[in-house]
Amino acid sequence: MRERLDAWLIALALLIGALCLGYLSTRFNVSSDWSAGQRASLSAPSRAVLHKLDGPVRIVSYARPGGDLRPTVAAVIAKFQRFKPNITLSFVDPETDPQAMRRLGISVDGELIVHYKGHQERLDQLSERSLTNALTRLARGGDKLVAFVTGDGERNPGGQANADLGTFISQLSQRGIRAVPLNFSQASAVPQGTSLVVLASPVAQLAPGAVRALVDYVDTGGNLLWLTEPGSDELGLAPLATTLDIKRLPGMLLDGSGAALGLHDPRLLALGSYPPSAITRGFVMTTLFPEVAALAVTSDQDWNAQPLLASGPQSWLQAGAASADSAYAKAAGQTRGPFDFGFALSRLSPSPSHNQQRVVVIGDGDFLSNSYLGNGGNRALGERLFDWLLGDDALVDMPSRAAPDRIVRLSQGGLSAITAIFLVLLPLVLLLSGLLIAWRRRRR
Repeated sequence: MRERLDAWLIALALLIGALCLGYLSTRFNVSSDWSAGQRASLSAPSRAVLHKLDGPVRIVSYARPGGDLRPTVAAVIAKFQRFKPNITLSFVDPETDPQAMRRLGISVDGELIVHYKGHQERLDQLSERSLTNALTRLARGGDKLVAFVTGDGERNPGGQANADLGTFISQLSQRGIRAVPLNFSQASAVPQGTSLVVLASPVAQLAPGAVRALVDYVDTGGNLLWLTEPGSDELGLAPLATTLDIKRLPGMLLDGSGAALGLHDPRLLALGSYPPSAITRGFVMTTLFPEVAALAVTSDQDWNAQPLLASGPQSWLQAGAASADSAYAKAAGQTRGPFDFGFALSRLSPSPSHNQQRVVVIGDGDFLSNSYLGNGGNRALGERLFDWLLGDDALVDMPSRAAPDRIVRLSQGGLSAITAIFLVLLPLVLLLSGLLIAWRRRRR
């Protein structure tokens, strides 16, 4: 009786212990990452960024239900949630309200919007690095002042007309970028504290004082985004072009290769690949540029000029008027491409408060306009431009943590040896073993 009681008490103790362990497992989580380079968990830089966030983070993923996209997004976010439990993730089906998706500028299945303290960041491609950098920008707080030159027919940063930039700028404002007008008829210089000046496709002649103010701003280390267009004169901006060592080639850049994408107007340039640069690193989305001016560098003494956007080999430069029926004509003296139409310029800043001065010149401003912003990766490219110009590209650069043994490299001799072992020697050993066992059984 005593032995049975002992057995029942031991069983009861084991049951109580199992229940206690089960309860503790719901309250506490202990995990260990044994993978090479600890690639299954967050890196130290990512954890450091999470410690800076003192409020909740809300992430919305606009991914269609079904398939592997939603589970993939949830798995990446789960790594962050282990270190910051007040990160919430929700999914929205973009097909339920297409109008709302257009209003939000959602163009990629699975696109994410990260919300933190009234600001937000967008992610077209999700990875630990991209999400960490987005959280870093949100953690910085404070608005950056971007001045848009006005008064000479430039694109209106707050306008809703087709050629204006209102949609794009309203989305930038949610990322902590504040756009203000800069009219040189009312101001003789760029205001102090301006992080970036944008000159977006003027159509009228700029006053000499305005050009001089822009040149002085660049000479003293200011960052500039200059969007120019084909088919117009210099508008008095020759001194600015000379300061930047950039010139606009005459005529319009046309490209007939867009027909493969359904674009039958050669004035529309579609890009799917880009010259290597700090802005386009890892960028693979297709962008659309209507009515483009080709650009060229006149000198490499003052600036480090990197091509940012370039047309394909099927493009050509056409002088005079261009239409949807334009075609390449060698007899007319037209020049075949490729041509550069976007440059990222950088140099050691003359200002002691900045390390590097940055300028971007692009031969088209329509790609960020209200009419074309929703095409492919136009918005994402625009955000990359502003991030680089505002210095937000120098964020967390995490090294690759791939497994060291993912790839097995064998010589031809090694491959032949493995083939002989598994296809000849091993089957032969098994056959001989079977014959030996059968022979010994017969002898018994």
